[in-house]
Amino acid sequence: MYCTKKVTEDLYWVGASDRRLALFENMYPIPRGVSYNSYVLLDEKTVLLDTVDRSVSGQFLENLEHVLAGRSLDYLIVNHMEPDHCALIADIVLRYPEVKIVGNTKTFGMIRQFFDLNVDSRAVMIKEGDTLITGKHTLFFAMIPMVHWPEAMVTYDAYDKVLFSADAFGTFGALNGNIFADEVDFENQWLEDARRYLTNIVGKYGAQVQAALKKALTLDIQMLCPLHGPVWRENLGWFIDKYQKWSTYTPEDHNVLVLYGSIYGNTENAAAVLAGKLADAGEKNIAMYDVSVTDPSYLLSEAFRCDRIIFACPTYNGGIFPKMETLLHELKAHNFQNRKVAVFDNGTWAATAGKQIREMLSQMKNMEIMEPCLSVKSALKADQLEEMDKIVEFMVR
Repeated sequence: MYCTKKVTEDLYWVGASDRRLALFENMYPIPRGVSYNSYVLLDEKTVLLDTVDRSVSGQFLENLEHVLAGRSLDYLIVNHMEPDHCALIADIVLRYPEVKIVGNTKTFGMIRQFFDLNVDSRAVMIKEGDTLITGKHTLFFAMIPMVHWPEAMVTYDAYDKVLFSADAFGTFGALNGNIFADEVDFENQWLEDARRYLTNIVGKYGAQVQAALKKALTLDIQMLCPLHGPVWRENLGWFIDKYQKWSTYTPEDHNVLVLYGSIYGNTENAAAVLAGKLADAGEKNIAMYDVSVTDPSYLLSEAFRCDRIIFACPTYNGGIFPKMETLLHELKAHNFQNRKVAVFDNGTWAATAGKQIREMLSQMKNMEIMEPCLSVKSALKADQLEEMDKIVEFMVR
């Protein structure tokens, strides 16, 4: 049975959600599932904007058939060629053999790579600023390369002032009947997934996201239709401001984040003592995570959110505890920057992790790193509490 939603007078949501998928891109845990959004514009010409992942193909094709109600499909606009949005291009061509495919040069190069499909005869090649008139609707196209693939683009409907934003403004999480952000408690139930989605998938490309935002902000946008997550028709400025912060590596909250690794519990104990001291100094909403049991995607997202970070780490085989090292590599790979950080390490015979962590942090931009590093020998002792107080002073000043 079809499951569609009316977005505007002429626009319909024909996507679907997957609540069974455990890992997005086979990497990021998605306990709340994910939606794959696709949209149909009914005008003098009919337009499908992107397809979906093959896992939800049955629902999507039924939705599309219902909305078209016997009409042919004139255009398929491909804003993004990642397989969770383009998997059914060949299926659409088989079902609607007269369809024209709209994309840019890089789009069609990727179509030829993914599919054994003679796309040239049906290709509508567009470039920055080109338009497509479908009747009363005029669609404009803008390129947003590396947000987060090189062929990515957005489509703007000047009639309804709708921006089809590809992966920009998306979020993890399945849609539960309500497809609009104003129908859900987005700030409390969706914001964490939106932040984790953006920072992990596009965090490396902050400059490119900024370039895309500058293009978008020149338009009169009344609605955002992303390829994942809820549609935005109210309070767009609030969500756009989040993207401004995340893409400029600007802390979202004035909070301390404590990230620790611990083998037998001694480093964890020292981190807990430090967190208690921070609380005594007036810090509220301290965030604290064991890097061994928390997926790096959550830790990266929290690092983007908080303005101050403490890394507590045991030495392991003469190096950084592997779970912490993985996180540090993730931070560097995502172009992380602009934070105040402190480090303390632990070692029974060679406490060297702290120095190595500080060396990795120093390779990131604009990081204020506390010196020297507190070094615990096996277990925290009372005579080291004064050194710990210096970390607190550095963090709260």
